[in-house]
Amino acid sequence: MRLKVKKQILIWLALAALLAVCPVFGAVQDEYILRCSPTAISGVLSRHGMTLVRSASEYSVYLVRSPAGAPPAQYLSEVSADLAVAAVEPNLDLVISETPPGLQLNQSTASILDALANPTVIPFFRTMVLSSYVNQPAAVLIRVANTQKFFATGAGIVAVIDTGVDPNHTALTGSLVPGYDFTRDLPGIPSEFADLSQSTASILDQSTASILDQRIIVALNQSTASILDQSTASILDTTQVPQAFGHGTMVAGIIHLVAPTAQIMPLKAFKVDGTSNLFDIMRAIYFAVDHGAKVINMSFSMVNSSPELTRAINYAAGHGLICVSSAGNTGKETLVFPAGYRNVMGVASTNNLDVRSTFSNFGHSLIFTTAPGEGIITTYPGKHYAAGWGTSFSTPFVAGTAALLVQTQLAITPGQAFKVLAHAKPLTSDLGWGRLDVYLALWEQVDVHPLGAPQP
Repeated sequence: MRLKVKKQILIWLALAALLAVCPVFGAVQDEYILRCSPTAISGVLSRHGMTLVRSASEYSVYLVRSPAGAPPAQYLSEVSADLAVAAVEPNLDLVISETPPGLQLNQSTASILDALANPTVIPFFRTMVLSSYVNQPAAVLIRVANTQKFFATGAGIVAVIDTGVDPNHTALTGSLVPGYDFTRDLPGIPSEFADLSQSTASILDQSTASILDQRIIVALNQSTASILDQSTASILDTTQVPQAFGHGTMVAGIIHLVAPTAQIMPLKAFKVDGTSNLFDIMRAIYFAVDHGAKVINMSFSMVNSSPELTRAINYAAGHGLICVSSAGNTGKETLVFPAGYRNVMGVASTNNLDVRSTFSNFGHSLIFTTAPGEGIITTYPGKHYAAGWGTSFSTPFVAGTAALLVQTQLAITPGQAFKVLAHAKPLTSDLGWGRLDVYLALWEQVDVHPLGAPQP
């Protein structure tokens, strides 16, 4: 009976390997990202009949809307010819989409689901969490525990550009710092629950006496299996839980697992339905830089490069931020962004046998490193836990490791971080420097090795 339940869960999971972001039919209708000086913007708006939608004047960038019915190609040409306009491009409409490669029920997958159902809790940096979260195979493989014991537990702020976070999850509350909700233009810690219907949110976020309560595994959507108490599971309509819900909380949980004393700044650029746009992602990058982040985690990808996204990434790298992004989940040798930019660490997914995940993209020009991305146990909204598959969950392992490097060298530059994290377990030539080895990276980073620290 238990095997049958596992198979049912994996059938749901097999409908997609998780979360690659791609443009939907090009651009947000009639919206453009315009670059010009603040003194010139009013004139540009007037000359081209534009409506100002949103301003990021401190970066000389504006989101504008063209007159209804204006032919895009002709309109772009006319605006580009304006001497007061430095640059203009369509505001790409993005959505978190899924891809067909499926997961196979094998012993490692079955054991992960067994571990997720194990209710044992242990102390972890001033809070109680699931033992299967801390001691999961992926964490053991990349040697997280020994790294924390001998070298570092994390420092600085890791900005997470995603769907928000569960601000009340007991594993995360001590690590969260105020960020921003770009979907609503609100400061603070953006909650994933804000996008749900009130009834669904209240069911998922209801108080439970303890995570020792009897639990069952429930497929909350096509990409994640979550462990819920029976009372929650029995009244939850899983069809009302949107596909992208929980993604930000899951990413934040992995960063916390690797770097528990680092701070996490949630920047909500994606709605619960998985949609976002280039302008909000770009604003989130600028916000991270200007509010003290040292690392940016971007667990999303898009197939087209963008001049304004390139400019924002260069701004971040130029200010010393370490940028990490997922390689995407179409299982192809291809180029996606921002992972494909030279100053971004593109991360592919491997299984716990150090074999590339079938859903993971790969290639010399895309991948900097790889990390485990199958059956990763992490935090889920409502004080729950979930297992997820995808390069989205490989990426925060690397971002968390970058936060460990920040603790050992506060002023570490992206170039220095690249050199240190290149010390990995070699795999195939199309998977960058290989599989992340957190202990080896930190061993290479420090000049004096702690007494008792084993050789890598």
